[in-house]
Amino acid sequence: MTPQLKFAGRLFALLALTALSGCNLVVMSPSGDIARQQADLIVVATVLMLIIIVPVIFLTLFFAWRYRGSNISAPYDPEWHHSTRLEVIIWSAPLAIIIALGAVTWISTHKLDPYRPLDRLDAQRAVTPETKPITVEVVALDWKWLFFYPEYGIATVNEMAAPVDVPINFKITASSVMNSFYVPALAGMIYAMPGMETKLHAVINKAGEYEGLSANYSGDGFSHMRFKFHGLDQSGFDQWVARVKQNGTALNRDAYLKLEKPSAKEPVRYYASVEDGLYRAVLNMCATPGKMCMEEMMHIDLMGGAGTESHENRARLEHDNRHAGEAAHGTPAPAATFPATGNPARSPEPAEGVNNPQQPQSQNEPQGQSMNHDMHNMQGDTPGNAPGGSQGSAAPAQLNNDTPAKP
Repeated sequence: MTPQLKFAGRLFALLALTALSGCNLVVMSPSGDIARQQADLIVVATVLMLIIIVPVIFLTLFFAWRYRGSNISAPYDPEWHHSTRLEVIIWSAPLAIIIALGAVTWISTHKLDPYRPLDRLDAQRAVTPETKPITVEVVALDWKWLFFYPEYGIATVNEMAAPVDVPINFKITASSVMNSFYVPALAGMIYAMPGMETKLHAVINKAGEYEGLSANYSGDGFSHMRFKFHGLDQSGFDQWVARVKQNGTALNRDAYLKLEKPSAKEPVRYYASVEDGLYRAVLNMCATPGKMCMEEMMHIDLMGGAGTESHENRARLEHDNRHAGEAAHGTPAPAATFPATGNPARSPEPAEGVNNPQQPQSQNEPQGQSMNHDMHNMQGDTPGNAPGGSQGSAAPAQLNNDTPAKP
């Protein structure tokens, strides 16, 4: 090998090591048993696939060199077309790898199910009936994390802690958009979705401070949606709980509604007390006073619906109307497309092609209120009241293909 090639090889190795020096290998060297088993699964799956990939790469290069055009000593057999021995090797080896990989994946998928309670603390210790887990209720906000500790009556923002070698039962939800709860040193990621509760069972085996984050893009403040996870011994965890109670404030619905508003780079906050049922209200999307809880909504559906009186529940079912008042302040609300009227959504301009002389809009009447009146009239139409009469309104010309309405 020439000195130039040796220098190029050493330079390439140095650049590769420099690039890898910035990598965080916490995924392959975690501190929790669930994450440890997931890392082992990655190694096993990679090795099984390399059993096929490495020989294929080697043989590809070998055949390209062995049977190159300038090698006149290589055997030349243009009539060759089949070899049973090669067929058996080519097909049986990958088939065996696929069977082994499928078996390992199937077993691990059930064993590492995040909804499955833990049956061990680590490879040497099993969970005994005397082992008491702790429960942590997680809410993904815009763009911060809220943690409830129902057994201790406290809550925190962007910081959580757990004792070492104690199972943790996570209950996870979100306030508005979908996020993904992820502590790489503890366990795999799991989604946080509004109106739904996902679960995760995990345990931390080493004391330390670990990074937690959102692994699902959720808007402007996503990059800073991170928190600290502290693995502590039992005495350290008790001191952490005492510090939260000593330095924290009260978390009621009013405080939660202020906290729920979108904000980024929020500092750590402690709450020494939590209003009863607050997490359940967040989960059921009824933390705002006057909103219908999803449990009540599902009960109504189970009983066959609320009938003609259900329009009275409309205001109680509006869970995400954060942009509803922007048009009134001169800021157009976001909309995907223009409607058939030709004007943007919630535009203050009169609709093009719509003539409704039966219900002229008052200058002092907000546009949203007029829209509610129209919707109410549409819901109040009966077979005896033809559209366009005293109880209804004419449809836009665009929706009737420019055909004049019948009298």
